[in-house]
Amino acid sequence: MISYLEFEKPVASLEERIAELRSLDTNHDVDVASEIERLEAKSTDLLASTYASLTPWQKTQVARHPQRPHFRDYVAHAFSEFIPLGGDRAYGEDEAIMGGFATLGEGENARRVILIGHEKGNDTQSRIRHNFGMGKPEGYRKAIRLMELAGRFGLPVITLVDTSGAFPGIEAEERGQAEAIARSTEACLALETPMVSVIVGEGGSGGAVALASAERVLMLEHAVYSVISPEGCASILWRTAEKAADAAQAMRITAQHLKRLGVIDRIVKEPVGGAHRDVAGAAKVLGKALGEELESLSQHDTRTLIRMREERFLQLGG
Repeated sequence: MISYLEFEKPVASLEERIAELRSLDTNHDVDVASEIERLEAKSTDLLASTYASLTPWQKTQVARHPQRPHFRDYVAHAFSEFIPLGGDRAYGEDEAIMGGFATLGEGENARRVILIGHEKGNDTQSRIRHNFGMGKPEGYRKAIRLMELAGRFGLPVITLVDTSGAFPGIEAEERGQAEAIARSTEACLALETPMVSVIVGEGGSGGAVALASAERVLMLEHAVYSVISPEGCASILWRTAEKAADAAQAMRITAQHLKRLGVIDRIVKEPVGGAHRDVAGAAKVLGKALGEELESLSQHDTRTLIRMREERFLQLGG
């Protein structure tokens, strides 16, 4: 069952009606096929038109959809192999940030990479285990360790960013959260192999930048990327989170805005109605885009890659 967002209620009503007619068609000798076909066409058109004109706040809701695919889903559908590595060799393991050796695609087009990303979980138990995708210092230090491995073995790095922000708890601050984020950002910028980052859901604050300081930054069509959440921004500017929609509009957090501003390089299309409606399809399109980007970057030497990253971030806001 798909969970419907508030702005999807007209679509939900149509799909509920279609389900009722399908039940009638199954249990009774009544021909309702033509009516089902008409309603399905209407539902498809309504869904497409709705998603073609989403506001920044509505895109934020899509990016946070409870059924939106996360790191494990993309591993399952876009990668033919994944060997996870755990621990930062200093404190412990952080399951909010996962990573390891992976194979992008399969067959002749398969490419060995280091894959790192945030995992939010898909039910209450897994969300608690993965800390809702909010990384702790040991998670970012694990990412640094994996990037060092990438450099040692000459493997490109792919990061899948999906976090509301780094974990703000006292224990994280005690273990050096800010330093770990800064070091992870530094490791991205100094990486000697190609790096492609993708904002697949939420890209929140330094917790996202620490894994997204690459020479190529992509965003899924309905992902969002910002220095602070709309609610947080609204609380600061208007002293109320109820102004979150206004804050989202003002901050230019959508892929479309950020592409025009030069913050990201490419928008990856999602299935109509969002990636949560066709996880396998969304992962397939993303996998293809990642392959294309890595193929392009493989033509450059280490010095050029590092210079590309430096120039990319120095020119932001210029």
